[in-house]
Amino acid sequence: MIITRTPFRVTLGGGGTDLPSFYRAHGGFILAVGIDKYMYLNVNTPIVDDKIRVRYTSSEMVDHVDEVKHTLAREALKYFGVTNGIEIVSIADIPAGTGLGSSSSYLVGLLNALHTLLQDQATPQKLAEEACQIELEVLKKPIGKQDQYMAAFGGLTALDISPDGRVCVTRLELDVDLLESLEHNILMFYTNEMRDATAILKKQDEATRTKDSTVVKSLREIKDIGLEISEAISRGNLRHFGELLDVHWQSKKRLSEGISNPQIDAWYELAKENGAIGGKISGAGGGGFLMLYCEENKARLREVLRAAGLRELKFRFDFEGSKVVFDVVSRDGRLAHNHRHNNHENGFALAQRTTA
Repeated sequence: MIITRTPFRVTLGGGGTDLPSFYRAHGGFILAVGIDKYMYLNVNTPIVDDKIRVRYTSSEMVDHVDEVKHTLAREALKYFGVTNGIEIVSIADIPAGTGLGSSSSYLVGLLNALHTLLQDQATPQKLAEEACQIELEVLKKPIGKQDQYMAAFGGLTALDISPDGRVCVTRLELDVDLLESLEHNILMFYTNEMRDATAILKKQDEATRTKDSTVVKSLREIKDIGLEISEAISRGNLRHFGELLDVHWQSKKRLSEGISNPQIDAWYELAKENGAIGGKISGAGGGGFLMLYCEENKARLREVLRAAGLRELKFRFDFEGSKVVFDVVSRDGRLAHNHRHNNHENGFALAQRTTA
């Protein structure tokens, strides 16, 4: 079996500017960081049958890849020409729908495992590009490019996205003390609300495509704030980063009605009254995690938010990105996989000749 470990991410600046509807006209910018909460993918090759088994919150067992209901698993297998004879099991530290990029972490981790199964080493850049191809081009999801790149690269990372879609990845190099201060001062609290980000992002995407002036203006502000956040952190001015988070949150709420609600607003104001300098809801909004920046009185902030019903997520930064943590495919498993793969290739070639 092959096991991969792929980090979730927290966006620090520029969120939403990675959607094609925006970056194709204005370019995008994202600053995010990988965290030590992971998606684990276990990929194995059956020996005595040719079934496809996919286990997540549901369990599937089918005969052919076209029957797989899990869209990411199905399209990843198709991408590699795997039509049958595979087992995929996923386990996550954090539930889906909480704004930390779990779907792309699943896909990047699976692509990494399949490359390893085929004994084809893949770079983080390749994994990210393949994941973007599947999610944006094949599945036509109304999402951006940050989740795939952050899952592949991890670290404290800036993504410059050009209008043609190319992504320049830059790791922010901070001294150890500054990095630890940043890590120590960012607090995450679970709102107990999970949501499908697709609906929120679809509205934002449609508004950007139709050049809705409020949405486009807000996204341009968010991009500028993201660049300023990156500069503030690089210069060691972390307090200014916290202040910019507050400005960012006000701009983000103008993107869609679903990004915030009265309860989230109340929690946010409570946090600011008790030591938080700034913050925002993770991901597309509407639920998930409330991310806050706080330099002093953290104990008081934790106490009041815990009393308000929020649970803190303790975390550290991850600097490794998606990685293979276990790779032992049995001899029989390898032979069975190669036999299936060769049969598929031969069948495809025969079909091509027959058609010709």
